[in-house]
Amino acid sequence: MASISDVEFQRFARLLYEQAGIHLSERKKVMLATRLNRRLQHYGLRSFGQYFKLVTGDEHPEEMQVMIDHLTTNETHFFREPAHFDFLADLIKREGYDFCRVWCAASSSGEEVYTLAMVLDDALGMDGWAVLGSDISSRMLKQARRGVYPETDNVSIPERLLRRYCLQGVGAQAGNFAIDRRLKRNIELRQINLTTQLPSIGSFDLIFIRNVMIYFDQPTKHQVVKRAIGHLKPGGYILTSHSETLHGITPELEMIRPSIYRKLGHRER
Repeated sequence: MASISDVEFQRFARLLYEQAGIHLSERKKVMLATRLNRRLQHYGLRSFGQYFKLVTGDEHPEEMQVMIDHLTTNETHFFREPAHFDFLADLIKREGYDFCRVWCAASSSGEEVYTLAMVLDDALGMDGWAVLGSDISSRMLKQARRGVYPETDNVSIPERLLRRYCLQGVGAQAGNFAIDRRLKRNIELRQINLTTQLPSIGSFDLIFIRNVMIYFDQPTKHQVVKRAIGHLKPGGYILTSHSETLHGITPELEMIRPSIYRKLGHRER
């Protein structure tokens, strides 16, 4: 395994920041070296300097995305921080939504997207909701589109929803479970970089932007939130993880409770 110098680490850290807005501290040096060593081995390279030239050169333009895929953290699971999904279900009942559109802005390998879909479909039926899931990682989006997970990952899904929306694998897929295709009909998955100008994605009643803000520095966080809430309807909600805060970032949001914010204005019914 090749070793990485402080100078080489800073080069890759700056590159990742420029491309994805993600800030890597010195504590991530070993993580970066471990993950990128796989790419050195793939190309038969002996040093990180050689790989930096390759990833920033013109001969392998696809490698920049591959590098980003390897360096972005993708830890997630179904019904992570379940209080947020209880809030969503209660909100739909309380405010009488006929149709609810939700953006999962850091969808990773799809567990959060499908959790949202289960909650929304259970509350509103198949014609009452739509979910956009986005991530910077093409590798994670590919896994999300497949919608197949180890059975060990289903323990956090309520039994009632597990029976309704998940299919147990048989034969070659024994030990896995798959998300029912019917649930996928109302889900769109797109590759989106939150730190650049957003594509045309429409407006949303809720935005889940959880477990991604912690990787941005304060200026980047301001820009990401500003862009995101531009697609949030007045009276809509934006949710972060419990370890993140949007306090003081914009006067357009009011905190309803820790990690849950509402955009000022009245929701159109």
